[in-house]
Amino acid sequence: MKDLFRKFAQAASQAVGSSWAFILAVLIILVWAITGPMFHYSDTWQLVINTGTTIITFLMVFLIQNTQNRDAKAIHLKLDELIRGVKGARTHLVELEELSDEELERLQEQFKRLRGKEPKDRRSTDELVTSDE
Repeated sequence: MKDLFRKFAQAASQAVGSSWAFILAVLIILVWAITGPMFHYSDTWQLVINTGTTIITFLMVFLIQNTQNRDAKAIHLKLDELIRGVKGARTHLVELEELSDEELERLQEQFKRLRGKEPKDRRSTDELVTSDE
């Protein structure tokens, strides 16, 4: 089931992200607007576009989230591979996304210091993440 949804989500995101999908959406809105006078701008006429856009938006949220989750996972794996493959790189950074917000904040401060914005801190990543500063 996951594989079927993944394939569908990828195909759908490619399709709805195209210029043709945008043109189709504009055409639908134009047809809806042009038909307004024929339906005397009735509540039903307005309900059609509101319901349609609500349903499409609701479904697109799941497709977009699935695509972003896959992209983020792929990027993390690629970065992890680069970190592991570079001699001298701190391999403790491989699972950075698992750290707490406080640990990430401490690590960010260390990188600020490394860029020369503050005095240098020569502690290792493990020491910095576990310190109580």
